[in-house]
Amino acid sequence: MTVERRALLRAKVTQAYVDSYGMEPAILIAAPGRVNLIGEHTDYNDGFVLPCAIDYETIVAIGPGNEAEVHALACDLDSDHDSFDPIQPFAKQPAEWKNHVRGIAASLTDKGFALTGSNIAIAGNVPQGAGLSSSASLGVALAKAFDEMHQLGGLGKTELALIAQHSENHYVGCACGIMDQLASARAVTGAALQIDCRSLETTPISIPDHLAIAVIHSGVQRGLVDSAYNERRVQCEQAANHYGVAALRDLTIEQLEDGQSGLDEVSFRRARHVVTENARTLAAGEALIKGDLTALSTLMAQSHTSMRDDFEITVPAIDQLVEIGAQFLGATGGIRMTGGGFGGCVVAVVEKSKAAALESWVSQHYQTPDHGSAPFFLCEPSSGVSVLQAR
Repeated sequence: MTVERRALLRAKVTQAYVDSYGMEPAILIAAPGRVNLIGEHTDYNDGFVLPCAIDYETIVAIGPGNEAEVHALACDLDSDHDSFDPIQPFAKQPAEWKNHVRGIAASLTDKGFALTGSNIAIAGNVPQGAGLSSSASLGVALAKAFDEMHQLGGLGKTELALIAQHSENHYVGCACGIMDQLASARAVTGAALQIDCRSLETTPISIPDHLAIAVIHSGVQRGLVDSAYNERRVQCEQAANHYGVAALRDLTIEQLEDGQSGLDEVSFRRARHVVTENARTLAAGEALIKGDLTALSTLMAQSHTSMRDDFEITVPAIDQLVEIGAQFLGATGGIRMTGGGFGGCVVAVVEKSKAAALESWVSQHYQTPDHGSAPFFLCEPSSGVSVLQAR
């Protein structure tokens, strides 16, 4: 259960903080991971996405330090430590988690905020390398923790998301869009969050009570910073330049096809995915509102095919997992790859009454590349960043 999982994580990070710093933390912040129902690689093209936050999260414990430095502890990484002066220029570290902490501090400094010394402990239960935005969860939680600790003025949730995105883009090294951070910051319990990634407007779309969100891990780990994610973004920008638009969001499918001449085939296929995915995402929101699971199933299947053939971000294990899930679901639920690609998870929207049977079916018919069973997570659509303990 969500409450039990949070209680365990809260106890873990609090005890680690006490063991390391000799006192209770002043503040506890929680920020969730997210799963994207549909709308992949559309966010950095100013398009539309439909994620929901999940009941797996990162909790950051923070309190005042005795020095000018920030001291950070990663509870899930053998209590790895880092220390740095937040006033000094950002210095990239071999351990990626350290770059997230330092990157958030640097991003706040970039905005003119002055940070002083503090003690931090971090713990999370968002599956790593799964495409469930453990990094966005960490970034948003850290930004809110620094905001509360240093009384920066009560940064709004959208601003927290932008700070976390800035850290990823400029310091961690991933050219991600705003979807993950905005979902982690602004999500609403029981709903998906339709996001216009140009205006940053968000519209909660209730997920009917009889539907469950299942996340199934392929067993293939992924890492955006070292993958072809950044390459896809460059290709999309080149295609937008070819068509003379600010972003691919501004193209209709007719304009895309009419202006194809002179554009290489790969860039055209990348653009075609984005243009059609935007249309599918808006249609999927309507399907959820109407409770039309058949339409949602079709849209999610089309999305996966587009990611596989036009955007080329799936891998054989993911395609096999989607095919197996679709054999069980038919038109009674949707399944597709979720996340940036190159491994990670698939997401399924399924009747709650059929969720256990889906898990059993996948267990019978799919093995991970190392011949294991696929981890299956039944997720509750959850709320965004929150203060669990205030000063």
